[in-house]
Amino acid sequence: MNQDKVEIILIEDNPDDAELIKRVFKKNNLSDQFLILKDGAEALDFFSAHGKNLSYNFNHHPRVILLDLKLPKVDGIEVLRNIKMNERMKSVPVVILTSSTEERDLKNAYDLGVNSYVTKPIRHDEFASIVSQLGSYWLTVNRLST
Repeated sequence: MNQDKVEIILIEDNPDDAELIKRVFKKNNLSDQFLILKDGAEALDFFSAHGKNLSYNFNHHPRVILLDLKLPKVDGIEVLRNIKMNERMKSVPVVILTSSTEERDLKNAYDLGVNSYVTKPIRHDEFASIVSQLGSYWLTVNRLST
C-alpha cells in the first residue's frame, strides 16, 4: 500500500476484528486505504518515524486513527499519549475502539485527548453496525483542518 494514501490507521492486535473493520469500511464504500499496526510497539515505532516507516509522508495525515487499548507490548493508553504529544499527528482524530469497559481507561483516554471512546460489542452484527457508523461519521461527516 502507498502510505501517502492512508486514510485510516488501525491499531488492533486481533486479526478477526481488523478484518471485520476493513470489510465494513470497504462494503460501505467508506475507504480501503488502511494501515494496520498490530501492537503498541509497532505503533510507537510508526509514529516516531523509526525503522521502515521513515518514508511515510506526514504531509498527508490520515482522517482517523482507530486504537484498541488492550495491545501487546505497549498498551493503547501509552500509544494515545504518544500520538497526542507528536506535533505531526496530534490533530488527527483518535477513536478508542476497545473491549474495555473500565472507568479508569475511559477517564485516562479522555484526559489524554481522545476524540471518541467506543466499546466493542460482543455480537458480530452489532460490532459491524458500530464500525459502519464510526466510518460514516469520521470519513464523511466530520471535517478536518487542512
